[in-house]
Amino acid sequence: MKLTQEQAAIINSKGDIRIIAVAGAGKTTTLIEYAKARPDKSILYLAFNKTVKIEAERKFAEVKLNNVRVETAHSLAYHYIVRGSKYTIKPEGSYKINEIVDILHLRGLKGKHTESILATHINAYLSYFCNSAPPKVSDLDYEDILTDREAIQFATRYKKDILYQTRLFLDKMNKGEIPITHDFYLKKFQLAGPVLQYDVILFDEGQDASGAMLEVFRTQAGVKVLVGDSHQQIYGWRYAVNSLDKLNYPMYTLSTSFRFDQDIADLASYVIQWKKLYSAPLTVKIIGFGKSRKSQTRAVVARTNAGLLVKAIELLIEKKEIRTIYFEGRIENYTYANDGASIYDILNLYNGEVGRIRDTTIASMGSMEDLEDYIKTTGETQLGMLVDVVKKYGAKIPGYIKKLKDCHLDHDDKEQADMIFSTVHRCKGMEYDEVTLTNDFITHDKVVKQAENIDKVNISRLSEEINLLYVAITRAKSHLYIPQEILTGQKKAIPVLKQRRASGAETKGENYVYAGVRK
Repeated sequence: MKLTQEQAAIINSKGDIRIIAVAGAGKTTTLIEYAKARPDKSILYLAFNKTVKIEAERKFAEVKLNNVRVETAHSLAYHYIVRGSKYTIKPEGSYKINEIVDILHLRGLKGKHTESILATHINAYLSYFCNSAPPKVSDLDYEDILTDREAIQFATRYKKDILYQTRLFLDKMNKGEIPITHDFYLKKFQLAGPVLQYDVILFDEGQDASGAMLEVFRTQAGVKVLVGDSHQQIYGWRYAVNSLDKLNYPMYTLSTSFRFDQDIADLASYVIQWKKLYSAPLTVKIIGFGKSRKSQTRAVVARTNAGLLVKAIELLIEKKEIRTIYFEGRIENYTYANDGASIYDILNLYNGEVGRIRDTTIASMGSMEDLEDYIKTTGETQLGMLVDVVKKYGAKIPGYIKKLKDCHLDHDDKEQADMIFSTVHRCKGMEYDEVTLTNDFITHDKVVKQAENIDKVNISRLSEEINLLYVAITRAKSHLYIPQEILTGQKKAIPVLKQRRASGAETKGENYVYAGVRK
């Protein structure tokens, strides 16, 4: 294959390097060529998740690169820590709030829902520690990750209790008294100080690295290649760190996107420039080199589960504009909050049918007002979004979700669906011919307002919201529909677009603009 100058420079590089790769820049192809140029070296490729791992294994096998082993951080840690040990894995991957309450015997504490709120903070502290580099829980100040005023007040009041109970829960997992979580064995892997016997380690999606895995990577003797894009960092809520900023290796770039044309590239660049309102971000000029193609796959991409459900109900049921659908990941995952509470539990609480609620945390709430107070005190935003959906549709929800499931195609038939639905997080690394964004992303006007009061703003959270919009835009290969209000609320001309109104059925009657291949 013919390489770009940027790709050739990476392949011919020596020693540890960082690669800044824009969306669709062919980084996997580049890493394959990098590995092909080193047939005598043992190479470990660390993929972001299982889906990427499977795809990477296939691609490396196709070119008969037998010197490359593909793992995720967790699969590598599992091999070292769990296999052949006394440990069992928590089947669901993590603990529900009511399970933490029972394991730590928190019931009966004074105060309204104190045990559930305390357990929620313990759960967050566990995740924070297991995904961070420090060796001790006490090395981390839990309050550093909180932004909601009510949550900070509660955490400050119960600081010693949260620390003590978090340590106790970790000790129970360490002794094998309770099943361990995936994050726990990754942390234990880091603390074991593993020596990985590879000449080269390729670390993909470095902008969303676990701090624990970054520490493992950083301390290895082999050549280290770190790949990522700071503007695609969208997992800060999981306490991921941007390793591209943490390691000062020589920097290389992959600035040509083979996914989309210059129109979409310019729009993506325009959104990134919003960060200049409050900081000086590292930017790479994106060159769009994608080819024109017919729309085979059409997708709606949303910022939130709630925004996606609302759009799916609108298109499939209310407007009847589509007949078959596919949700990235299981559709059921979009009806649950992070702590396991179901939209049906919230609906039953909304209807006063407490006896039908399965989740014990929701069942302990006396009313929707109690639940909303709980959400404020814990910062459980996903739960809050499901509450909004329940308030919007009420008793219609069971019938609507049944209809969505009835019209849902199997994974193998995904590309035959009239519309694919996904949140940004679930379609990371994916691409579609045509993409329509929902209106639940951050807007230019909101960025401007927050930049004017930047001393009172969580800059990391603001940047991640902009990143989510950037990632959503760059899922499109040929056609992109985006609500105009996202780009500017004053209806001003958008610098990189010619104000082309959307013509797709999914945007009828709405103020969308279009970017991409001329229709």
